Amino acid sequence: MRMAVFIFFVAICIGTSAMTQSGVRDSADVVKIQVIPAMQDVAPGSDLPVAIVLEISPGWHIWTNDRLGKDDAANGIAQFDGAVFTSIQASNAWDVVRAASAVQAEWLTTKPNDPFIHVRAQWPEFHPVKADVGDGIQTYPVFEGEAVIFVPFSIAPNAPLGPQTVVFKIEFQACTATTCVAPSTVEVSMQVQVKAGTASSAPPAVFSRFDAEIFSQIHSGNAPSAIIQFDFFGYSFSVDPNGGGFFLVLFIAALGGLLLNFTPCVLPVIPLKIMGLSRIAGNRKRCLILGAALSIGVIVFWICLGLAVALISGFSTASQLFQYPLFTVTVGLIIALMAVGMCGFFSIQLPQSIAGIDFRHDTIVGSIGFGVMTAVLSTPCTAPLMGAAAAWAATQNPFVVFFVFGSIGFGMALPYFILSAFPKLVSHVPKSGPASDVVKQTMGLLLLAAAAYFVGAGMAGFLVSPPNPPTNDYWWIVSALGTIAGLWLCWRTLKLTKSAKFRCIFGSLGVAIALFSATIGFQFTDDGKINWVFYTPARLENVLKSGDAVMIDFTAEWCLNCKTLEKTVLESSAVLARLNAGGIQSVKVDLTGNNVEGRALLKKYDRVTIPLLVILTADGQEIFKSDAYTPSEVVNAINNATSQKP
Repeated sequence: MRMAVFIFFVAICIGTSAMTQSGVRDSADVVKIQVIPAMQDVAPGSDLPVAIVLEISPGWHIWTNDRLGKDDAANGIAQFDGAVFTSIQASNAWDVVRAASAVQAEWLTTKPNDPFIHVRAQWPEFHPVKADVGDGIQTYPVFEGEAVIFVPFSIAPNAPLGPQTVVFKIEFQACTATTCVAPSTVEVSMQVQVKAGTASSAPPAVFSRFDAEIFSQIHSGNAPSAIIQFDFFGYSFSVDPNGGGFFLVLFIAALGGLLLNFTPCVLPVIPLKIMGLSRIAGNRKRCLILGAALSIGVIVFWICLGLAVALISGFSTASQLFQYPLFTVTVGLIIALMAVGMCGFFSIQLPQSIAGIDFRHDTIVGSIGFGVMTAVLSTPCTAPLMGAAAAWAATQNPFVVFFVFGSIGFGMALPYFILSAFPKLVSHVPKSGPASDVVKQTMGLLLLAAAAYFVGAGMAGFLVSPPNPPTNDYWWIVSALGTIAGLWLCWRTLKLTKSAKFRCIFGSLGVAIALFSATIGFQFTDDGKINWVFYTPARLENVLKSGDAVMIDFTAEWCLNCKTLEKTVLESSAVLARLNAGGIQSVKVDLTGNNVEGRALLKKYDRVTIPLLVILTADGQEIFKSDAYTPSEVVNAINNATSQKP
């Protein structure tokens, strides 16, 4: 992305060659950085303000931190989504995290056992400059001249005595009025001595601008906290993750994981596992062991996903993988192979080295593998409550990420473990014979439809050019396979049994599956009933300038939850009537392909997963944000947004 931004600026600005000839190759050539501690000798448990001083050459400026506030937007200050914002990392242990409030503050978190504990950084005031970076002349916030960032450290009471070194990584991009150069990441070391009983000394003059009141707030417990906002189909609440609130966050994350089993991504595979458990229901011990193995597979996947979020720079959620079409297509092909084998159409002879590994449901390895597959299938979907918990965890240290993502996995695995612990719940499911084969074949066809969906969504990602909408013609194949599955279940039921009860139950189920599948072909291939504006920063800015409120829908072809909410909520009669009444415009952010600008906007609203619906007033004030909403909620939010004129 950084290189793309650099190329963009070179393409639209003039004077680059002159700057290069004068010796300016990248941003580090025009910015000098110093890291100054308030004192060199510090005692365990004491406070240590640190000043990061950036000296910016005359005629140049750098982008601020990513911190535009509502008051700034109301005063005409814009934010360029393609900017490389100034950010700080310290000793590779702390990531800069945007505060939920306090425009002048940035939260920083620390890994366990580090001798220093970050609280927040105090950023300098910005300078407004006018520039045209492709969206017309706008006023942007920048740092000029001398910019000083203060980081209030507290030394841990158990910090080891002796020298302690912190290596700061400062990333920034420098520009003139007409030209931007390549961004830079500069490393600057700071060393202090941790000594017992160290006397205080006068800090350097630069600290006259430091607001020491922040330490009083921190020690009194009144410092701002990153409150997590949740919304569950009209019921909104917030949780402070500090102290005992962290355990409530874990419970909510587990509940979100449990709800994942009822999303369109996972629901089709549940009957398969129930059938697998039913075959060994008579052996309670064996059933419990295999259920535990499946649960371990689910939990391990989510823990590994959490570790990837914590340790891999730029990775915040598994749904990012689906922005790479090759990954989506690969998932679809794997599901297709499983589905074909399940239907019994053919068998694949594996090499002897692989054939020795048994992936059946009635083996431990097979159960673990099935658990991993189930968890993988869940990644395109986000359950209610889970999105906010995962987004918060993605900004925290690895310890927190581990437990939150592990809780999601625990919640998702819980139903399977309960079924295995109480095998009587599945003992009446057909274990073998023609009836069992029909269920497997039907589920295999439905999985084949799921495979077509993933392959089609991946191909749509290959073909799309954001912000243009992706193709949705592949839904006809999904619809056809689902319809065949329903008709197959209906026809085979009539052939296999003369029982009126079973014919009625399974025949009706087959007809329902066929009708539903046929319907989605028409539903998901039309252009919808809403006049969407497909997002770019310039288009959103124009919509806001029109004086109308804005409804922003984050979606993607690989997000079944997004499709479901769009068809059942946003295109409901109540919401459509309110949209048609005027005063509101609809913007769609489609993340099917590698939509960099769309992903940046999602980050701006403190989320890493979709679906997400955001409703803004005409002056850009956020009125509503939710990943699980009802028609009445949306209508009320629109009425609220349109009633607040700029």
